[in-house]
Amino acid sequence: MIITVCSIFLVIPILENIYAEDDFEKQFLFNYFYNNQNNDNHYLESNNVIPNQFIIYLRDNKESNSIDPIEFYNSELKGTGTELLYVYYHVVKGLAIKIPNEKVLEQLKNNPSVVYIGKDRKISTFIDTHIENQVIPQSVDRVDGESLNNINSNFVDADIAILDTGIDLDHADLNVFHERSFIPGTINADDDHGHGTHLAGVAAAKDNSFGVVGIAPGARLWAIKVLESSGTGEISTLIKGLDYINQKPNQVDVAVLSLGCECESGALDIAIHNSIKAGITIVVAAGNEGKDARTFTPANNPEVITVSAIADTDGKCGGKGLASPYGADDMLASFSNYGDVVDISAPGVDIYSTFKSNSYTKLTGTSMAAPHVAGAAALYKSSHPEASPQDVKNYLINSGTHLSDLCNGNGHGYFAGDKDSFHEPLLYIGTNKIN
Repeated sequence: MIITVCSIFLVIPILENIYAEDDFEKQFLFNYFYNNQNNDNHYLESNNVIPNQFIIYLRDNKESNSIDPIEFYNSELKGTGTELLYVYYHVVKGLAIKIPNEKVLEQLKNNPSVVYIGKDRKISTFIDTHIENQVIPQSVDRVDGESLNNINSNFVDADIAILDTGIDLDHADLNVFHERSFIPGTINADDDHGHGTHLAGVAAAKDNSFGVVGIAPGARLWAIKVLESSGTGEISTLIKGLDYINQKPNQVDVAVLSLGCECESGALDIAIHNSIKAGITIVVAAGNEGKDARTFTPANNPEVITVSAIADTDGKCGGKGLASPYGADDMLASFSNYGDVVDISAPGVDIYSTFKSNSYTKLTGTSMAAPHVAGAAALYKSSHPEASPQDVKNYLINSGTHLSDLCNGNGHGYFAGDKDSFHEPLLYIGTNKIN
């Protein structure tokens, strides 16, 4: 599938086709999320299907009847004209392939080692598209993150994986700890788009004498390049990125997925479920279509932390700032998706952060809101290393600003303009909330 980044650049709708058969083992993984349905969600658009490209998950019984993906490919698919794209070992056991004809597909559907088959599709980012002295970005000020920027040291002891367009590996304001690219033709995860670098700065720009400051200053950043220079990619590649960080789940604390599509993807949901089960907190953007986020993947996954975006123009609660192109101050941004699958909100309009080529810029989108929450999750993990992803999620929701909270004149105050009856909290990380 093709994924879209959650900034106001582009949002590409995609849809997942499922070919699981009716026996228990073939149904289980899909039914975990989709309530015993094994057909397409036809109310969603089905553009951007990658012709003849599929994600295959294999039986993974650790005691018996397990098969290595490479062995499976060599024994079942080699010589059929099938092209092997990716092999998955850690987040799930399986592979992504391009097949030559329907005969091969039928062969796979009838193979007892195959527990899941899904069509691959295109995805992309959700965004809209220099200073000498360090500044605290207005969005960090709005959630009272600036009061934490001198926490312990200049480097927060946590690891944040940015699964995106990469990160500027030489940016002086970022602590890039590890990098890996899964985009053909690239030699490393250096950012050739800018989106991933922007997310990295929002989450973790260093607390130094220049540039900007992130929510979790100096946290170790993992640049996992799964999107091309256009800001688009494929669900199979995103799953490969998740597979990679699952090799050592005790190292990565938080992963940011500011991307997606208007679609369902059982394949991605299963990979996310296994990543969270391994201990990785996953934060995702709600999407930028001004629609119910329930129809967007991965925003509709029940286990992630899904983030909507507000407009804030003065870094304070109260709605007294100037209006933005996306709504009045302290309002849900006009582009932001909404709904009961959204867990929390954060600033997402004109967010100032790091950019490619060692620069800085402003971008807009739920893509920008998500790394604020990811940085807060990393802060919590740094002081609560044994916390599970559910613990982190519960903490962020409970410590946020809620509808009943009155404005304190700084960052602790709610927003207006929510489009549904579920009022997600607004991220808040002031020192009076940290314990």
